[in-house]
Amino acid sequence: MTVRCPILHVDMDAFYASVMIRDRPELEQVPVVVGGGHRGVVLSANYPARRYGIRSGMPGAEAARLCPHAVTMAPDFGLLTPVSKAIMETFRTITPVVEVTSLDEAFLDVRGAVRLFGPPEAIAERLRSRVRAEHGITCSVGIAASVSVAKLASRQAKPDGVRVIRPERFVAEVHPLDVGVLYGVGEATRQRLHRLGLITVGDVAAIPLDLLRRMVGRHLGGQLHALVWGTDRSELVAGGAGVFGFGEGEPEGSMGAQHTLAVDLRDRVALRRELLRLTARVAARVRGAGRTGRTVTVTVRFSDFATVQRSRTLRERTDVTQEVYAVAVGLLDGLLDARGPRPAAVRLVGVRVEGLRHVRSGDGRQLALGERDPGWPDADRAVDRAVDRFGHAAVRPASLL
Repeated sequence: MTVRCPILHVDMDAFYASVMIRDRPELEQVPVVVGGGHRGVVLSANYPARRYGIRSGMPGAEAARLCPHAVTMAPDFGLLTPVSKAIMETFRTITPVVEVTSLDEAFLDVRGAVRLFGPPEAIAERLRSRVRAEHGITCSVGIAASVSVAKLASRQAKPDGVRVIRPERFVAEVHPLDVGVLYGVGEATRQRLHRLGLITVGDVAAIPLDLLRRMVGRHLGGQLHALVWGTDRSELVAGGAGVFGFGEGEPEGSMGAQHTLAVDLRDRVALRRELLRLTARVAARVRGAGRTGRTVTVTVRFSDFATVQRSRTLRERTDVTQEVYAVAVGLLDGLLDARGPRPAAVRLVGVRVEGLRHVRSGDGRQLALGERDPGWPDADRAVDRAVDRFGHAAVRPASLL
């Protein structure tokens, strides 16, 4: 099946700020700046702060001048990085071709997903819905035939929208824009082109390639020529360089998922049900990557914002949902019991399988003499096949219905 616009660029909306305040509803309509300070630069600003002119990369002192009453927060990468990883894992449930470019954005090639999930526009809406439901933040999605045009489309879709730029509409929609909108054209290059009288994308497109190379240099000229005609790279590299040390070139050494609950919960049955839902998702990801893990970690954030973790390392490696879940439930109960007879309600719960390695011949749990294999590995793989064919709602544990 030919897909004319197979590239999606998914960009989280004000990611740093959105994650830092997602459990702080009292700050939703308040200007919030992440980073900055007296001598730092702004890493992110929520949309109320942006209405004052505050932008990423701006000196903190300037942001304070524009909005003296803004709430300033230091970035917590211990919180931000796991959320980013979980979002990238959500993307990989749609397509394995995910090229991560930063903590908060990635390109997806959805050519192989359209038979299951529908056209790219439907996939974009599915992703936006899942990111909101599973991670408590919003994202914008650009759809196009190439990387740079998808990036431009996602900028135009912000906040919390979807924008498609089709090849046949590229000239009409993009050529009238300032050349600074192009992906990779920074302010210095923009000013250089303006000094040459090249103000719009169309102005640059009107220059023959050889002349453009003589004007700005061979490399930049060739790059600009591809950008102004939307003919840049259309093939993605699954993985990517990654950021802050969580490299994405290979499936990471751990896989997990976490969810901020719609309402704070004390009911252990409801918490265990949520934990089972997350565990099923994580274990399926582990199996899909051809890996097994030995350590299970559970994270709980309480309504008083205290965040605690507990881990347990297994004797044998596993990718079996029920085995991971049995350990996770014990860890959850231990975390709740440690807070006393009436702990604060739970706001967020998460589970992670760590110490992953590729499945090798001979891997797997050895049955004790006389022990019967309960058949969970075969059941898991049957579920995986059904989900691959019919979607995530096709099969699920009865307790989640």
